[in-house]
Amino acid sequence: MHESSSQHRRESVLDHNARAWDRLAAAKVALARPAADDAFDDPRGWLGSGGAADRPWLPARLDGLEVLCLAAGGGKHGPLYAAAGAHVTVVDLSPAMLALDRAVASERRIDLGIVQGSMDDLRMFAGGRFDLVVHPVSTCYVPDVGRVFREVARVTRSGGQYISQHKQPTSLQAGLSPGASGRFEVEHPLTRRDPLPPGPPSRLREAGTKEFVHGLTALLGGICRAGFQIEDIFEPDHTRPGAEGGSFADRAAYLPPYLRVLARRSGAAAAPAARLLVE
Repeated sequence: MHESSSQHRRESVLDHNARAWDRLAAAKVALARPAADDAFDDPRGWLGSGGAADRPWLPARLDGLEVLCLAAGGGKHGPLYAAAGAHVTVVDLSPAMLALDRAVASERRIDLGIVQGSMDDLRMFAGGRFDLVVHPVSTCYVPDVGRVFREVARVTRSGGQYISQHKQPTSLQAGLSPGASGRFEVEHPLTRRDPLPPGPPSRLREAGTKEFVHGLTALLGGICRAGFQIEDIFEPDHTRPGAEGGSFADRAAYLPPYLRVLARRSGAAAAPAARLLVE
């Protein structure tokens, strides 16, 4: 794709998704609800509870760390990391989602840096600024995920951590409800470059947004190629015994919806890999 055409497509997608998330924030969907009061009683404990008990990914102490909460507006991640002692900057595309962070920060008298911008363009930050980048599910909203990882790598210090969560490619490829066979069927090819068609309201798709399927080569390989070393991978368990057929929990038993990745910034940008010649 020609560079100018690719840039126009990117800007169109970003504008569309910014407006979509403004609407979702106004509708007070689950992902646009600020952290509950009890989370602030032990913010470090709450932040560390998202993974399995045997995966203590976060540093023992967050005090004084420079933390970037990327594409993480909504009044939850940023305020909680700041309440745990970190120096936090939140970047998000949606003004309405950032307004929730401002409201929580004001109410709780938390110092929070807030920047409106896209996850794939962090030029406002100096290289190596952040000790930790926290990136909730959002890479599905951009057509070129490699650009995101390169930007994250640039602003992460050597040895710094990158904790990200992504929608599983196979989950996005599959139907949201069982097909005629009673099973969840793959409906979209991994090679699809256009946004997915709109789906009915569900916990798996955000209404009105443009979402893209990114395979593991783009996600995991992209993180490595950007200059990170992957240290752990975790699929959050959303199953539930006795779940009703066709429900979110039932589907999760066959198609885990999310993939969480812990990576650490290498000492230098990754060199281009040598091409393997196969005879």
